[in-house]
Amino acid sequence: MERAASGDERAFATLVDRHLGPILALARRMLGDDAEAEDVAQETLIRLWNHASRFDRKRARLSTWLYRITSNLCIDRLRGRKVQPLDDVPEIKTDPEQDRSVHERQLSQRMDIALGGLPERQRLALTLFHYQELSMKEAADIMDISVEALESLLARARRSVKRELEPEWKALLPDNG
Repeated sequence: MERAASGDERAFATLVDRHLGPILALARRMLGDDAEAEDVAQETLIRLWNHASRFDRKRARLSTWLYRITSNLCIDRLRGRKVQPLDDVPEIKTDPEQDRSVHERQLSQRMDIALGGLPERQRLALTLFHYQELSMKEAADIMDISVEALESLLARARRSVKRELEPEWKALLPDNG
């Protein structure tokens, strides 16, 4: 990081190789749009290059710092979007042997829609903890909140997602009749 801060392009390229994947994954999950996610990842890396000298490893790990930049950029973009009603996922006609993968894809699409309906901070908490597989402490540090506040955001997010996906979950349960 020190070499990148002094303008070493090879050191910067090493940092990009190491951190681009997780940054892009976070942005994709938060924004639900590959092109926007790539823009956010690029902006995050530009900020890394331009502000590498500001990074203080005593205050946070580099990954935490980059996740915080990425999440703030994602939240800015989400707040800038116009609210649009969510459309139902279209029915897809398939052969019987393809049903399972189609149902999994549809459930994944519904999950993305449910995530998209969450407030930004709940979506970020859920994404960092469940999809990026960060610890509670790491996710809380990125969001600059306490672990208790993160747990509260996660609980509210899980309730909302569960409520949104209830029809799908009920359809997957065996018939008790």
